[in-house]
Amino acid sequence: MERRKIIQVRDLVKKYGDFTAVQGISFDVDEGEIFGLLGPNGAGKSTTLEIIETLRDKTSGEVIVDGFNLDQHPDRIKKIIGVQLQTSGYYPNLNLVELIELFGGLYNKKVRPMDFLEMVNLKEKTRAKFKELSGGQKQRFSIATTLINQPKIIFLDEPTTGLDPQARRNLWDLIREVRDKGTTVVMTTHYMDEAEVLCDRCAIVDSGRIIALDSPDRLIDNLVATGFERPREVKKASLEDVFIQLTGKEYRDD
Repeated sequence: MERRKIIQVRDLVKKYGDFTAVQGISFDVDEGEIFGLLGPNGAGKSTTLEIIETLRDKTSGEVIVDGFNLDQHPDRIKKIIGVQLQTSGYYPNLNLVELIELFGGLYNKKVRPMDFLEMVNLKEKTRAKFKELSGGQKQRFSIATTLINQPKIIFLDEPTTGLDPQARRNLWDLIREVRDKGTTVVMTTHYMDEAEVLCDRCAIVDSGRIIALDSPDRLIDNLVATGFERPREVKKASLEDVFIQLTGKEYRDD
């Protein structure tokens, strides 16, 4: 059965003076999938997501999110999405419980902070401030805050950058759990192994244009069909697999 399109982008253009950052991008995101927007720095992927998130104006084109046209109903769109915040988005003197209560108030939602902290395995950190958390803990808490308004879609911008292998794998599990509970996930990442493991489909963006869009398996198969071969034998495990196998996959506090 064909999935419903929860995001539809048609001929999206964003210009900054004489420079065109996004050059007529079109794509759909299916409800309930993990969709990756991949590309080198400066490719236009972050600009594209910021437009969909209502954070940046577009020059032209059409964006529809859950049936709401961006031009006509930006406030409706804001109510059904969650956007991952960076470190600067959190009040430094509030602990994690207080931060979740604050976000609940901003969204006019009654929240049970411990439910959110337990979901991301931070229930032992209730009185800790955000700046006191490890990198992996910060990213897990950041994802928890995107879920406070019970969004239909969350946007994650390079969620595992700078994390150690355990924290990275644990965050993968969390992202899958979020998707499995019915939330659509749109993410960017510079780690292609991460996109290959997590994403149902990926759009590869370069110079403001989508140059490929398909499932990771099909993208790889299409490359192999051209006669491409890696210069060395592909092994059945990676060095990261070795690291995880030897050190374990449990959550770490440092």
